[in-house]
Amino acid sequence: MSTEQLTLGTYLKDRRQRLDAVALGYGCSRRRTAGLRREEVAQRAHISATWYTWLEQGRGGAPSRAVLERLAAALLLTEVEREHLFLLAFGHTPEIRYQPQDGITPRLQKVLDALASSPALIRNARWDVLAWNHAASAVFVDYATLEPAQRNMLRLFFLNPAVRAAQPDWGAVARYVVPVFRADIARAGATETTRALVEELCRESSEFAAIWNSNDVLEFGQGQKQLNHALAGTLALEYSTFAVDGRSDLSLLVYTPADARSHERIQTLIRAKA
Repeated sequence: MSTEQLTLGTYLKDRRQRLDAVALGYGCSRRRTAGLRREEVAQRAHISATWYTWLEQGRGGAPSRAVLERLAAALLLTEVEREHLFLLAFGHTPEIRYQPQDGITPRLQKVLDALASSPALIRNARWDVLAWNHAASAVFVDYATLEPAQRNMLRLFFLNPAVRAAQPDWGAVARYVVPVFRADIARAGATETTRALVEELCRESSEFAAIWNSNDVLEFGQGQKQLNHALAGTLALEYSTFAVDGRSDLSLLVYTPADARSHERIQTLIRAKA
C-alpha cells in the first residue's frame, strides 16, 4: 500500500464519519459508527461497496476523475475539500468548474470600493460583470442601470456604440479580447455554458464572428489601455488581472491611472457622478 492511498483512504473515512445520517434520510436507527456506512456512501456515489471499502483501506487502486467527482458529491464536500481530495488522489487539483453566480461577497465588494481612484470590477468566466466600484461606473459604464444579462463585457464591447467609440483602436482591442475570452472559458470549463452567448455575438457582429472563427487564444494578464471618454477626454490606464482566492472562475480587473492628468480626470468624473 502506498502512503498516498492510505492518506486518501483516511480522508474519505474522516469525511464519511462527519456526515449526518438522519439529515440525509437514513433514519435514526442505532448505529455502531458515526456518520454514514461505507455501503451508503458507495450507493450515493454509484460505485460498488467493495471497491469503496478498498479505497478507504488503501488497496482500491487509483480512482478515475469521474469517480472522485461522484465521491465528492456523495460526501457533500466543499470546493476546498474537493480540491484536497484530488490532490490526495492525483497530486494536483481538479479542473476548474464554472459556477454561475449572481454576485459576490460583501467583503469582496469592500475591496473594490477601497480602490477609490482606480476603476475595478469582478467578472466571471463568461465575462459577465458581477460587481464594480464607483470609479468603474464613472469611467466605463453605469452597470447599475443595465439588466444583469446586459452587463456582459463582450456584449458591451461589440454591440454598444458608446463603448465602441471610447476605444482609440477598436479593431486592435477586438482582436485581443476575443482570443482571451476563448482561453478563459476553456480554462473554466464554461465552453458549453457560453455557447448561446457566442452564437448571439456571431449573429449580431460579423467582426466578432470573424475573430472567433480564427480560433486564437491569448492571456489577459496586464498592460496599458487608453480610453477616449466622452466627458473627460483621453484617459491613460494600466490594467492588472488577479484571480479571486477560492473562486478561480472569477477575475478581479483593476485599472490604475497611468499619469497625474488621468488620475485627476477620473477624480472629476467620480465627483460629478456622486
